[in-house]
Amino acid sequence: MKNLDNGEGKCPVMHGTISTSDTGTKNTDWWPNQLNLNILHQHDKKSNPMEEDFNYKEAFNSLDYDSLKQDLHALMTDSQDWWPADYGHYGGFFIRMTWHAAGTYRIGDGRGGAGTGAQRFAPLN
Repeated sequence: MKNLDNGEGKCPVMHGTISTSDTGTKNTDWWPNQLNLNILHQHDKKSNPMEEDFNYKEAFNSLDYDSLKQDLHALMTDSQDWWPADYGHYGGFFIRMTWHAAGTYRIGDGRGGAGTGAQRFAPLN
């Protein structure tokens, strides 16, 4: 709490000061024993799965784009018996899953959302 002694407090209960809160309630106020996952949001050697000398631009440029495009087309149109594609194409399903992933983003801790391709689900425990 901040005390602002500006003399505007005329009520005798306030004793000449106005109190304001510095911050709102955080998740750690409610769940102080939660696991700290900040390491997962860093961009350094500890969280980078690639070698130090890895060059993303070179690796990307070495891809055969036409072959990749053909592989993706084959994947999207190869309907499986255990999960049949709608009208013989998985494109609609992929769009739907992307839409759901985007809808799970939580501002409070930055979890979920389409940026990481992850959906946020409620804890199981």
